[in-house]
Amino acid sequence: MKKSIILLSGGLDSLAVLGAYKDEYNIELALTFDYGQKAVKQEIISSKNLANYFNIKHKIIKLDWLKEITNTSLVNKDEIPTNNLGTIESAKKVWVPNRNGLFLNIAAAFADSQNYTHILFGANKDEGNTFPDNTEEFREKISDIFKYSTLKKPQVIAPLINYTKNDIVKLSIDKKLPLKFVWSCYRDGDKHCGVCESCKHIKNALIENNAHNYLELLFGD
Repeated sequence: MKKSIILLSGGLDSLAVLGAYKDEYNIELALTFDYGQKAVKQEIISSKNLANYFNIKHKIIKLDWLKEITNTSLVNKDEIPTNNLGTIESAKKVWVPNRNGLFLNIAAAFADSQNYTHILFGANKDEGNTFPDNTEEFREKISDIFKYSTLKKPQVIAPLINYTKNDIVKLSIDKKLPLKFVWSCYRDGDKHCGVCESCKHIKNALIENNAHNYLELLFGD
């Protein structure tokens, strides 16, 4: 029987994975990571709300040392990029060293000790164009690694790997998922900033799907 862990940031992608695949993969545990990112307070609030909504266990894992070695604008005092988005240059400015690899390895340790069979995360097509740890190749290889580094051999699953943000928003609306709980912004605040790369992706996708009620809810537009 399947028994799964999800990496839950509280953002759109992890919400869609949790809401659309909870029953199929029997998701029982959500892991949220605090590595000193600027949006951590909102991400924790969002992920707690989602875990409560879907009635699954939730654990916050602090990685203070990751902040110490991370020299990007998600963590340090540099401004979050708002120009030249979708490029290698902008990706480097929000890159956290081995983030998905680290998070999935931590999840694999939980899987190995607590008999979880699958680990799900929100890698998708749009982010895979810029970030190598959001690709199908990465998913396949890290899943293969766990055949050697764990006894349980959990499979890594990325159900949205071929989905664009438009597709993910459509899926979320079709499934009536609680988008009101989402925090996808790179910044902290009462509302999404609307100008960082993550915000622009979700904002454009909401517009494409005529979800204007969520524009006001998330962005105040």
